[in-house]
Amino acid sequence: MADPRRHVRRLIPLWAAAALLFLLPAAGLTAESFSPVLAAQKKLSLFGSVEFPGSLRALKKWTGIIAKARAQTDKLATCDDQQASCKAIARSWQQMLGQARTLKGPEQLNWVNRFFNRWPYRLDMEIYGVSDYWATPEEFMRYSGDCEDYSIAKYFALRQLGYPLEQLRIVVLHDSIRNIGHAVLAVYREDDAYILDNMSNQVLSHRRYQHYSPYYSLNENNRWAHGQLPRSAQTMTQP
Repeated sequence: MADPRRHVRRLIPLWAAAALLFLLPAAGLTAESFSPVLAAQKKLSLFGSVEFPGSLRALKKWTGIIAKARAQTDKLATCDDQQASCKAIARSWQQMLGQARTLKGPEQLNWVNRFFNRWPYRLDMEIYGVSDYWATPEEFMRYSGDCEDYSIAKYFALRQLGYPLEQLRIVVLHDSIRNIGHAVLAVYREDDAYILDNMSNQVLSHRRYQHYSPYYSLNENNRWAHGQLPRSAQTMTQP
């Protein structure tokens, strides 16, 4: 994927984050005052970061595909697979959903992750002739894609399986082992965040990924900027 820092206008410095955390309670406010999503997630420190809610306005590639992806996946899910007009992509999507609905909890997440990870990794330049393109699930299933495209397909698959958007975030981050930008899907459940990653078929807690540092995360309604806490502070914030 292209350098994700291009999408982040400004991350709040760590000292400002610390000041904010002290000032909010003094004013009778908490982080939950600004976002019911944060309240539902119980202030979990994603990849050991501190986060700040913001607008989706700066993320035009994402906002531009939300309605399109919803319409496409609804059509894929309802296509009559007995009709010739129902494309192979729709039948594959329905088979993915059908199998997923026989599973629950971690098994369901593992199935969705493995299903989409079967597609080969392909660069946007190779497929679309541009350095950074965010594909809809149907485009991904037709042409394959790169890390954010895997995450988008998994996101909308889980939405159709009944996951509320408050439980889901696409996370754009830095992988310090490979020294590259990367994107994954985080699923919040049972006081933890589980990571669906095209680099692995295993779905693990975000706490297992010490080499991931998030730049920003998003769902259909919200964006969060992330700043990294010192390692000692991360240990203190994790249960």
